[in-house]
Amino acid sequence: MRVAILGAGFGGLAAAWDLRRAGHEVTIFEASDQVGGLASGFREPHWEWSVEKFYHHWFASDQHMLRLIRELGWEKQVIFRRPYTVVYYKGRFYPFDSIYHALMFPGLGWGITKLRFGLVGLYLRLTSNWRSLERYTVEDWMQGWAGRRAYALMWRPLLEGKFGPYADRVNMAWMWARLKARTTRLGTFEGGFQRFADQFAERLREMGVTIQLRAAATLVYRDPRAGWVVKAQSGSLAQGFDQLLVTLSPQALIRLCPSLPEHYLQGLRSLHSMGAVVMVLALRERLSEEGYYWFNLPKEAGFPFLALVEHTNFISPEHFGGEHIVYAGDYLEAGHEYFSLSEAALLERFLPAFQRINPKFRADWVRKVWVFKSEYAQPVPEVGHSQRIPPIRTPLPGLYFASMSQVYPWDRGTNFAVEIGRRAAQMMLEDAGSA
Repeated sequence: MRVAILGAGFGGLAAAWDLRRAGHEVTIFEASDQVGGLASGFREPHWEWSVEKFYHHWFASDQHMLRLIRELGWEKQVIFRRPYTVVYYKGRFYPFDSIYHALMFPGLGWGITKLRFGLVGLYLRLTSNWRSLERYTVEDWMQGWAGRRAYALMWRPLLEGKFGPYADRVNMAWMWARLKARTTRLGTFEGGFQRFADQFAERLREMGVTIQLRAAATLVYRDPRAGWVVKAQSGSLAQGFDQLLVTLSPQALIRLCPSLPEHYLQGLRSLHSMGAVVMVLALRERLSEEGYYWFNLPKEAGFPFLALVEHTNFISPEHFGGEHIVYAGDYLEAGHEYFSLSEAALLERFLPAFQRINPKFRADWVRKVWVFKSEYAQPVPEVGHSQRIPPIRTPLPGLYFASMSQVYPWDRGTNFAVEIGRRAAQMMLEDAGSA
């Protein structure tokens, strides 16, 4: 077969790996000038490692990602460490990334609230029956079982920060998946995620996969004689593909293939998502003197972003010329003012928050700032979401769709991007074999 893949993120690259190993001719079209998708990164000349544009790490439970790395023979390049996550409460930060730390958190007191919270956490870690949970919102289920106080302190700030206007519509299966799959040990690739993506792309090229960068597709359609056709932004056509896999957002597929049946298009339109705006800073001094890695920051406490991540409290600053790398990020609905603010204006908005993290912080600590924006960063899993997920096999023969919105009940991330990319490739191989 001749196969086209739109998108050179981890899902598209993983699908190409399986399809090419099965003997098929694969071409990847990527709009950006680099591979990696939302996990791509950048590097200053004096840095040894790259930095992800949108903060990323692996969990020790990320079996799909780790299995792929073992297949590639690169497991010795994976680094796992135990950084610390904290939550803000009454002007202080408390560790909050394990059951033990959650039980020690003073905001829950020491009575029935903490007992209920602990029992709920234990139940969610042990159960695998997520389908029964997706009938309820996180708000209803957590208030009923963990209690109103625990929900208001622990879960409502997370939901409001992450899902904005959709916070009260997120179903409980999504929360179950977060608690079920995440670990305190976090991993990365030696040199950064971009190095992994570049090495992976080079391996694919050596195998005969064609990767076209700066090749944004504007339209795809099926020609009775030429097969699947990919029309590029330049107006050029690539045609003759037997199968086509789109690994972009639901909105992108709607634009690319308006010839899809209306019921499938309507399903894509019904999927909601949040965008993301992330500021990356290179600082001359360490921001968190305690060495904390991830700060969960409730909007109600007046912080202008949801999370602050000091990357160099996870990966040594020696890999970045001694500089300290900090992320300040937020999930935002389309049209939020952060999407239109300049780097300078956004930095001015954020500076007071850095001073709350460390009163010694001064603006001259900032050597350089980068801002990255994506309108598709966090799918919104509403009640009954499993019934709304568009099939990987679209109604059009030979057209397949694999996106973050379909990895449910699991959360978005490179591990599940790899899983759904490989699942789509397996379907494509099955369909080719039965044709």
